Amino acid sequence: MMIDWSPLDKAMEGRAPVFWWRDDDAVAPTPALDRLIAMAGDIDAPLLLASIPLAATSALAARIEMTPKVDIAVHGWSHVSHAAPGEKNAEFGAHRPLARRVWEAEQGLTRLNDLFGNCTLPVFIPPWNRMGEDMPAALATVGFNGVSVYGQRIPSNAPIPRVDAHLDPIDWRGTRSVVDPAIFIAKVVDLLEDDLPIGLMTHHLVHDEAIWEFVAALVTRLTKRGARWTSFASLIAPLETPTVR
Repeated sequence: MMIDWSPLDKAMEGRAPVFWWRDDDAVAPTPALDRLIAMAGDIDAPLLLASIPLAATSALAARIEMTPKVDIAVHGWSHVSHAAPGEKNAEFGAHRPLARRVWEAEQGLTRLNDLFGNCTLPVFIPPWNRMGEDMPAALATVGFNGVSVYGQRIPSNAPIPRVDAHLDPIDWRGTRSVVDPAIFIAKVVDLLEDDLPIGLMTHHLVHDEAIWEFVAALVTRLTKRGARWTSFASLIAPLETPTVR
């Protein structure tokens, strides 16, 4: 794949932007997960793995235990949509009582704490990047100190710290392979303008070879041109407010 990286190279001149990396849907060790971890390790980038609590395995916990710079976040509960026919998929949308949704989120946090121990961050990442507007405040009452969805540019701390991802290399609505590199690079260039942290979101379980190659080329190029990779925990910490129990 021939890619014109020159707009990105120019935009990176004189900058040392902060990037962070989130990958969704981890439940078990796989060759794809190994490839993801190795890729992040090559550039010394911390990883935030959003793991589905109901499906997460002790084998994944054992794999993460021996892997530096990998944290685990709560990716919903079962990754099952409860949206009505014709609506966009959502597990934690306002389709069900809030109490039920919050109970599932709390159970998810408990299960991942039991499996992963100190590797678990009390951060909620809703499947399909959708949740009801009533969820964030309620999450703070059951031990969560952050949420991450997709698209919001400026981190916020009300009603709970929120830091979103911004870059997705998958063409979900089209080929389900890699997005048009020119469009993706243009988005990175736009994001660089405000000097705020930039979140890369991947889904290792569905990557084809084109996606893998593009992500590898992207993160390597960013790093060589001065990008700094940081952990999600380091971004949430300055935004934290006391958690109500």
